[in-house]
Amino acid sequence: MTAYKELMAFQHTTEALGQVAGRLGWDQETMMPRGAASQRAEEMAAMETVLHARRTDPKIADWLDQIKDTTLDEVGQAQMRHIRKSYARSLKVPSDLAAQIAKVTSRSQGLWAQAREDEDVESFLPVLQEVVDLKRQEGQALAQGADVYDAMIDDYEPEMTAGELQDMFQAMRPRLVALRAAVLEATAPAALTGQFPADKQMKLTRQLARTFGYDMASGRVDKAVHPFSSGSGQDVRITTRTSDFDPFNCFYSTIHEVGHGCYEQNINPEYLLTPLGQGVSMGVHESQSRIYENQLGRSKAFTGWLFDQMNDMFGDFGSESADAFYGTVNRMQNGYIRTEADEVQYNLHIMLRFDLERALMSGDLAVGDLEAAWNDRFLADFGYAVDKPSNGVLQDVHWSVGLFGYFPTYALGNVYAGCLHQTLREDIPNLDDDLGKGDTSSATTWLKENLQQYGGLRAPQATIAHASRMQPSPDPLLDYLEQKFGALYDL
Repeated sequence: MTAYKELMAFQHTTEALGQVAGRLGWDQETMMPRGAASQRAEEMAAMETVLHARRTDPKIADWLDQIKDTTLDEVGQAQMRHIRKSYARSLKVPSDLAAQIAKVTSRSQGLWAQAREDEDVESFLPVLQEVVDLKRQEGQALAQGADVYDAMIDDYEPEMTAGELQDMFQAMRPRLVALRAAVLEATAPAALTGQFPADKQMKLTRQLARTFGYDMASGRVDKAVHPFSSGSGQDVRITTRTSDFDPFNCFYSTIHEVGHGCYEQNINPEYLLTPLGQGVSMGVHESQSRIYENQLGRSKAFTGWLFDQMNDMFGDFGSESADAFYGTVNRMQNGYIRTEADEVQYNLHIMLRFDLERALMSGDLAVGDLEAAWNDRFLADFGYAVDKPSNGVLQDVHWSVGLFGYFPTYALGNVYAGCLHQTLREDIPNLDDDLGKGDTSSATTWLKENLQQYGGLRAPQATIAHASRMQPSPDPLLDYLEQKFGALYDL
């Protein structure tokens, strides 16, 4: 047990330093002055060098050799599983490569933000090429002759492969496309019109964060170009964004990020600054953000309560009733932006990105051809052309910071959320009574007790199976979507 205690003490410091590195990233996207970008890149590279040295320290191998996992309890065995995997992964990636990736992706993020603002793809392509080249090198080092993209996916969704995801997406696509076609032929609910001051949006969005259980004493809500969450344990921060003519962008981005934030805040405090003290995978993480945002936040019961809050905050904002407002919140319409897409079309946005980044990593798609490939695929999938880069290939931050393999976990999270929602509804039959009062606690407590508190204790799919009492399948999600939108559009 001495070796185990020493290893966990060493790991505690490594995890703490990882949180510091994450805070540098949060600052870069929220408050850092633009002129600090090159220095921040050096700082991020320095932090990654320190972290990589700790993650590959030969003492870890000595401790692991001394520890017999069979003598540990379930928690101890899970800690060892994560540490062994992290150590093996870190040894495969050279320190200078890890530092260079941190440096270039830090610089690339700022260049992406400027290119997006300027609608200038060409200015971003050189640094994107650097990122792609570096991530390919990392993927090849991790794969060691196996599939490079599988190795990348494993960073975000352990035990998942591109082949499994491809099979899942192919199974989902026909029902999604058929539902989308039927809905678009029906009469759409009224769209939201009018102007909504940003300061009032932020006031209501912080109320929404608290409504869904986000602990503001251990978190904060700020603005960023692309909403995200950061941190774990006692310091979990989220961001959102505002648009004067689309308050839903702010409100539902916030609820989405609160789902991520609450997952991190609700993990067993005994796991703090250990490998178990954070969400087990991005797919499971997305299951929390998506169920908060969609199955709860866009439900008829909750939007009825939100309708009253909107009236209180903005006065008569043009929606005639709670029922009409529910239709407006869930209105399906043509659009370019993934984060603003309705529940039916969202997964089609992900499938587009999955195929493109898989081709990028394999070398079948050149960086210089990415914009054209995006535009061609978007036109084929959605039936209308991309009008500007910020609505197309420049809309997401992910590729600029090297998150290849991340995008498919969004759709996987939707699938997981479908399973969780079905079981949650079975266990809480009167849930809508609570949501109609703006009380999400029965649902969020269920999620905390059945999933969130366990952090990284179980593997991702086992985490979902434990909470939902079923093996993950896209059928509950597709059934839910067909029932919801069928009723909403009188199909």
